[in-house]
Amino acid sequence: MKKIVFSALVLTSLVSCKKEQEAKTETSKLDIEAVSQSLVDNAIIYEANIRQYSPEGTFNAFTRDIPKLKKLGVKVLWLMPIHEIGYKNRKAKGDVSIEQITDSIEKQKYLGSHYSVKDYRSINSNYGTKEDFQKLVKTAHQNGIYVILDWVANHTAWDHPWVTMHNDYYTHDKDGKMIAPFDWTDVAELDYKNPNLRKAMIDDMKYWIKEFNIDGFRCDVAAEVPTDFWENATVELNKIKPVFMLAEAEKPELMKKAFDMQYAWEGHHILNGIAQGKKTVKDFDTYIEKISKTLQPDDIYMNFTSNHDENSWNGTEYERMGDAVETFAALTYTMPGMPLIYNGQEYDLNKRLRFFEKDTIPHSVGHMMTVYEKLGKLKVENPALKGGKNPASYRRIQTSLDDKILAFERENEGKKVIYIANLTKDNQNVKIQTEGNYKDYMNNQEMVLVKDQQLELKPWQYIILAN
Repeated sequence: MKKIVFSALVLTSLVSCKKEQEAKTETSKLDIEAVSQSLVDNAIIYEANIRQYSPEGTFNAFTRDIPKLKKLGVKVLWLMPIHEIGYKNRKAKGDVSIEQITDSIEKQKYLGSHYSVKDYRSINSNYGTKEDFQKLVKTAHQNGIYVILDWVANHTAWDHPWVTMHNDYYTHDKDGKMIAPFDWTDVAELDYKNPNLRKAMIDDMKYWIKEFNIDGFRCDVAAEVPTDFWENATVELNKIKPVFMLAEAEKPELMKKAFDMQYAWEGHHILNGIAQGKKTVKDFDTYIEKISKTLQPDDIYMNFTSNHDENSWNGTEYERMGDAVETFAALTYTMPGMPLIYNGQEYDLNKRLRFFEKDTIPHSVGHMMTVYEKLGKLKVENPALKGGKNPASYRRIQTSLDDKILAFERENEGKKVIYIANLTKDNQNVKIQTEGNYKDYMNNQEMVLVKDQQLELKPWQYIILAN
């Protein structure tokens, strides 16, 4: 009888311990509310290049600065790929691969492309350990920030285990040789006709949600992967927890079922064109009208003045936009969509970061930190800038110089935000067709507008008004 009682007590104790452990695990996974459209519709996204963010280039160095991101109003943290990088055919510079370099010291400089993934379940040891990454995710969650991981589904490194173990996962030419996509010689293209590849890829994506509690993915060259794969992947990932999906693409088909947000590439190029005198405000107006008809009401565009590709290959925002940098940064926050900060922009980054080598962004606080903090507060707190399920309206305000002056009003829940900007390099005298009592948000001054009031705007001058 005592043995039975003792056994029962032990069993009860074990069950109790198991339940307690499960409760602890469940609690740890609830360190942030599940991602939802309503939680991200007034969000700011931040792109982090762990290698280049700090002199150390580690998770821990980045994690220390996460509270600073919270001050910027960041709600979504996108981490560039954190996996082991392939060595075979690794790019060094131009068309030169690391295998063509004979100097052993010179070879060590070239760390390869983040987008040449050697193992989808690995962590690049240069950045730290699994525990370090877990700490990063947990710290972000504790600061109200969701974490999405860059996912490279179109191709792998040439020394990924699948190359030898699952040759049938890859695309082959007419001679049966595996091929690289485009001119990306450091990677091999995957073949999504193979159902086994699809399952393996989704399983690897699930791993990061289950093991590290991440909140979604930014999907590299998403348009190069079949849409139905992404649709199936999103369904499977959402069975574990709600996820946020960002497509590096501008393809409405992807937004129907698979993705929450896509790049505003066309909008970005229009901003560059206006800054360089090649386009005008009329091109922007045409673009806004087009996207209002193209996407579903709850689809989100990611607006940006820079990102890792633009910075490294096409130049910094200062190279491309000159004196219009702040004006267009403010526009990305006030127009429909979600604004992106690429790491370093808040520190007035004015250099092209090396892509295949170690580099470091500056951490001296200058002009743009205050600008981004103020814009972030407005974006996060003012319902007139909401998107998502309950989007704010967008109304173009007519002016006497509609090809040179951009003026629009966003409105929601009784709140209004007005953006007025001279998008030229010359002084402009303009009449604005709106009226009301507002606060000049960036300068914290009262401003009264009367209909047909004439404003004198300096080159690239912008005003944000809020009621």
